[in-house]
Amino acid sequence: QVQLVESGGGLVQAGGSLRLSCAASGRTFSGAAVGWFRQARGKAREFVAARRWNSNVSYYADSVKGRFTLSIDNTKSTVYLQMNSLKPEDTAVYYCNAGSTLNIVRVGGPTSSWGQGTQVTVSS
Repeated sequence: QVQLVESGGGLVQAGGSLRLSCAASGRTFSGAAVGWFRQARGKAREFVAARRWNSNVSYYADSVKGRFTLSIDNTKSTVYLQMNSLKPEDTAVYYCNAGSTLNIVRVGGPTSSWGQGTQVTVSS
């Protein structure tokens, strides 16, 4: 089982930036995938970004494409989400997700692992 711990959330003004971190530990990541989801108050959890652990290709939701960047530091087993040009509608709890395949991660499948979440609030 993978353990995931997110950090880096906070309060930022519209147009600002934040970088979220997700420290992973537990089972190895060979061939696995990681991703980020978010859940705004009163709304369903939605996909933000995902990537295979050993790939340089990331996939993004249309709402964040061009503004958010997912990256991985293999030496630290840490996944980052760099968020630029933040908007009030980006306000949500952000969750890290890890699974055995990219398809599982992209839908937050039941066999994937979740972190506890970190709050991001963007003021207008």
